[in-house]
Order: sequence, then structure tokens, then C-alpha cells
Amino acid sequence: MKTVAIVDYGMGNLDSVGRAVEECGGAPLLVRTASELGQAGSVILPGVGSFTQGMRNLRVSGMADALQEYVVERGMPFLGLCLGMQLLATRGEEGGGEAGLGWISGEVARLRPQGEDERIPHVGWNEVVCERESPLFAGLDGRRDFYFVHSYTLACEDEVDVLATTPYGGGFTSAVERGHVRGLQFHPEKSQRAGFQVLRNFIGL
Repeated sequence: MKTVAIVDYGMGNLDSVGRAVEECGGAPLLVRTASELGQAGSVILPGVGSFTQGMRNLRVSGMADALQEYVVERGMPFLGLCLGMQLLATRGEEGGGEAGLGWISGEVARLRPQGEDERIPHVGWNEVVCERESPLFAGLDGRRDFYFVHSYTLACEDEVDVLATTPYGGGFTSAVERGHVRGLQFHPEKSQRAGFQVLRNFIGL
């Protein structure tokens, strides 16, 4: 059974992500230090809350440096969920602005509703449209509904990083992929069968 590190930096729904990983065939390991991270074969960065607070927590805890070492330098497979995907960006505007991990070039900005039927935060089920093939979405068709809870989204500078989009707020990036670094704006652990398939695919990489 593959050990999957789940980063505990005070911003994530750790229990539900851990249960989902276990259900999908992985062995979840909550990590707070670089040495703990080294015990895993892949890593998930969950997240709920403010971009600024999330990045500050990662830096103060030392996990920003640990992730840089294991993911960027050593090539550990990475999956960011919701805020965890946004933290991949160069910068986020929430909370007055803060530099992100910088693994995906782009900025995180607030969603803007495009009609009276659209509300921010964007909460609930919505369509995810794959823009290209990826092992992360293997076994799923190119359009599938997933569960979202967010007010901000990552706008990629390079379209090649965009894995999937969602037609809400004028359209936004709902999944990114650059090599072994991947991110999902939706919550796979709350997205029932389709979400669990994505997690199984990640664990199996």
C-alpha cells in the first residue's frame, strides 16, 4: 500500500481527505516536518481558507522548504486540493497579496459572477471539462461534475498548465498539471465516485 503524505499546516480538512485516501487504496500519513514527508511516496496539500494565511503557515512551519525539496528537487508526485492548488501560483491577491510557491506561473484572483444566477462563494456541483488527456482523469469521460467551495481561482500564465476548466464566473481553471505537479480546485474527497476515481489515479501514479 502506497503511503500518501497529507500536509498538516492548519488549513485543511484533514480527516475527510485522509479517509478518502484510505478508501482509495492509499495509506494516509499526516505530516508536519520534512523528515515525516520523506516517509511517503506522494503528497497531497489540502486547504480551506485564506491564501495569505496558508502561505505564511507553510513558511513558518518549514513545510514550504520541505515541499520544495521533495517535490521540486526530488520529483515526489504532488496534488494540491482547493487552496492547495491556489498556493501553487506565483502570487495570490487575497488578504492584501502574498507570494505563493511559484510552481505554476499565474495569479490567484477573486471570481467575478457573470449573471444573477451566479453567486460567490461558488458552492456546489459544477462541470469540469478536460482540456487535454491526463492520467489524473483516466477512466472518466471528458466532462464530469465535481464539488466546489471557493471564492478565488488560479489564472495560469501559460495555457499548457491548464488541465481542466469550469464554465462559471466567465470560466475558470479547475485543474492544473505541470509534470508531476497537479492541482484541483474542486474537492475530490466530497465528489463521490468521480472524485474517488481521481484520487485512485493519483495514488497509482
